[in-house]
Amino acid sequence: MSKDHFKTRLEIAKEKILKRSNSTKESSSSKLGIAFKMSTEMVAAVVVGTIIGFILDNWFGTKPWLILIFFFVGVIAGILNVIRSAKRMQSK
Repeated sequence: MSKDHFKTRLEIAKEKILKRSNSTKESSSSKLGIAFKMSTEMVAAVVVGTIIGFILDNWFGTKPWLILIFFFVGVIAGILNVIRSAKRMQSK
């Protein structure tokens, strides 16, 4: 085997390794973004539900019942949002 042939094969191998490492970095950062998006959707739904329950409780004077009800509605809505987003990402 000549030195030129060896250098060519070595360059090809280095390019393949570089491509793999770049794709791994992109996928790990995008996975972190997906996880952040899912957790934000979940937290936002719970917070909005709790705030709505708090406002309605103050309005109707039914403390803590509407807070609890809307908290659980927010949890369910957050879970459904996460499932919907996961299905959308899976279809892509």
